[in-house]
Amino acid sequence: MATAGRKRGRKKKKKVKTMTKKITKLTKKFKATLQLRHQHCTKLIPHLIAAISSAHSFLLRHDLHLLPHQSLSLESLISSSSSSISNIVSLLSLPPPPPRAAPPPRAAVTSPSDDDPLPGCWFQRFLIADSGTLWAETFNLTEPSFTLLLRLLTPSLSSLSVPPNYALALTLYRLAHGASFSAVSRRFGIDSPTACRVFYTVCKAITENLGHLFELKSDINRVIVGFGWISLPNCCGVLGIEKFELGGDLLGENGFLIVQALVDSEGRFLDVSAGWPATMKPETVLRKSKLYLGVEESKEYLNGSSFELNDGNSIPQYILGDSCFPLLPWVLTPYRGESNEEDGAEMAFNSVHKRGMQLVGTAFGRVRGKWKLLARKWNEQCIEAFPFVIVTCCLLHNFLIKCSEAVTDETEEYPRFEEFPVFDGEVDESGKKIRDALASHLFRNHLEFRK
Repeated sequence: MATAGRKRGRKKKKKVKTMTKKITKLTKKFKATLQLRHQHCTKLIPHLIAAISSAHSFLLRHDLHLLPHQSLSLESLISSSSSSISNIVSLLSLPPPPPRAAPPPRAAVTSPSDDDPLPGCWFQRFLIADSGTLWAETFNLTEPSFTLLLRLLTPSLSSLSVPPNYALALTLYRLAHGASFSAVSRRFGIDSPTACRVFYTVCKAITENLGHLFELKSDINRVIVGFGWISLPNCCGVLGIEKFELGGDLLGENGFLIVQALVDSEGRFLDVSAGWPATMKPETVLRKSKLYLGVEESKEYLNGSSFELNDGNSIPQYILGDSCFPLLPWVLTPYRGESNEEDGAEMAFNSVHKRGMQLVGTAFGRVRGKWKLLARKWNEQCIEAFPFVIVTCCLLHNFLIKCSEAVTDETEEYPRFEEFPVFDGEVDESGKKIRDALASHLFRNHLEFRK
């Protein structure tokens, strides 16, 4: 027994010794490999640093000749590459790389000198250069429209520490390209906290000074005439819902805000109610909105005369509403569960209704395409400011149409969230009668057109 135990002990000891030798051999091989890779990385790092430095110098000296999305992309790449290099250097325990050459100081307002290749901040050099053709690409509006908007907003920007034209340009640049506060601060010669204050002050000024461009009350006759192209008599707009996504854990699984909007036949916004939580049903949003209160309580909206149809029925002023809204005497939603597929009047109404509802999606698509800050997740902590930014962009959308600026449909597609469920509450009988009368009118027009 004792002899057998000693034999097993010797075998175990031999096995451990063999394993130890194997581990030691592999460790030496691993260290040798690491050393070779260390040497290889050490040789490569200076070349990488030189390439990043060259890209940085190129950006500084040619930023006026690059389109905004090009300069922002290059700037982001330089920043991320520099961070990666610093992490690699830290892991390899190498001396820190030499700091990148800092750009010349850029004050908000400076006097350019002949021997300074980069006089003043980027925006000052933009103004000095012959940049008339670049205004639309840089700020999403032409120089004359910028000047007009500046004149409207200047009285509200007197409290800022930067000139009004700088403040407005900074805000439009950030809205147009989704630029970070650090990116716009570098271009306008101020620090990031100041850029943040400037941005929200200008957004506030736009919402306060351009609110009259929501023309539901002031220009309702133009709105009604505009819907004649789809044979909708007395129609005062199309009401829809849109979602805007929030990043991070600001609202958990329901990470988006709801925006209710009324648009006209040209895609102008007539009313916008923004900032409702995703957990709220569309019918609740409607009943809490200023639009609903203005129709049902104060009677300041949709209070015009009725339109007499050929069959003797009259149609009051109304709006088309998405299927997620309740049917009301002034909100006409499509026929759904109660619809008869063989009923020509209902089919005619739903066809026209569908064409009308496309106006809402097109308007929001243009806003997202024009003002890229809204086309991405909102990752900033000041979530309470996001609704004001959305309204700001809708007002700027109307302002550009008012200025006869070219409004084109963006080719880039943005993710569409699933539709809201169809409203399943009680049907308003008065609203049903008005919708039936309008449906019959549309069907008669359809038959007349086919003759």
